[in-house]
Amino acid sequence: MLTDIALIIVAYLFGSISTAVVVSKLMGLTDPRTVGSKNPGATNVLRYGGKKAAIFTLLGDCVKGVIPVLIAKSFVSTDLSLALVGGAAFLGHLYPIFFGFKGGKGVATALGVLVAMAWPVGAASLGVWIVMALVFKVSSLSALVASAVSPVFMWYFVDSQELLWMNIVISILLVWRHRSNIRNLVSGAEDKISGPQKGD
Repeated sequence: MLTDIALIIVAYLFGSISTAVVVSKLMGLTDPRTVGSKNPGATNVLRYGGKKAAIFTLLGDCVKGVIPVLIAKSFVSTDLSLALVGGAAFLGHLYPIFFGFKGGKGVATALGVLVAMAWPVGAASLGVWIVMALVFKVSSLSALVASAVSPVFMWYFVDSQELLWMNIVISILLVWRHRSNIRNLVSGAEDKISGPQKGD
């Protein structure tokens, strides 16, 4: 039990490391929290820092979900503990203790968590994101749709109520974090991936 609790705490702290801020600092770029949408995520970094910085940010955010869950798989005793570790890493990205609890929207970290929990779920969710992005070219819409269907993949591929419910909670939080994007989508104001987007 103490090991499970320690892993949950470490997962949150690891998730609290803002990849966008770290990458921007190392590459001599402007703090992503002060430019564009002010969201410390790969999409915002892409706008002003370019593809290389965005890729590093995306991979880093994904790894924040992958590593804690993979480590937990070797030590935790129940699916509930594994689910809580994944959820803690995700919450760390959304509400990082090191950055005033003001984090990103969690798409890449959520993907990392899903891939590490059950790679078919992560792969299927990523596939949905890619298809939506190619067709509609809107990052937030792609993320929302992929997030919405990911619990269906979890239900289909994994026989675990605990992991399914954690997936559902993550999806709900992703929708909540994208509420400004949803308003833009409804009003037709959400821009394409290649252009400056509002609120993403």
